[in-house]
Amino acid sequence: MRLVSIGYANFVNIDRVVSLVTPDSAPTKRVISEAKEQNLLIDATCGRKTRTVFIMDSGHVVLSAFNSETLASRIMGEEVPLILEEI
Repeated sequence: MRLVSIGYANFVNIDRVVSLVTPDSAPTKRVISEAKEQNLLIDATCGRKTRTVFIMDSGHVVLSAFNSETLASRIMGEEVPLILEEI
């Protein structure tokens, strides 16, 4: 089991993640509302704006307030640069 931090002391088992998507599209909003109706929604945003949606293999949907690029780099094991260098 490999865990990755999705912010605010919340972790996700990355072996169970099917997809990592942004919450802007209509299909993603539909998935979120259906998960909420079925009590499969896990809101890990701590009251902040949702920026990433995890679709799990169990049918659960996990919301995170961190950017999908940041979380994807954590999952891939890469470090996120703190300062971008000018070319």
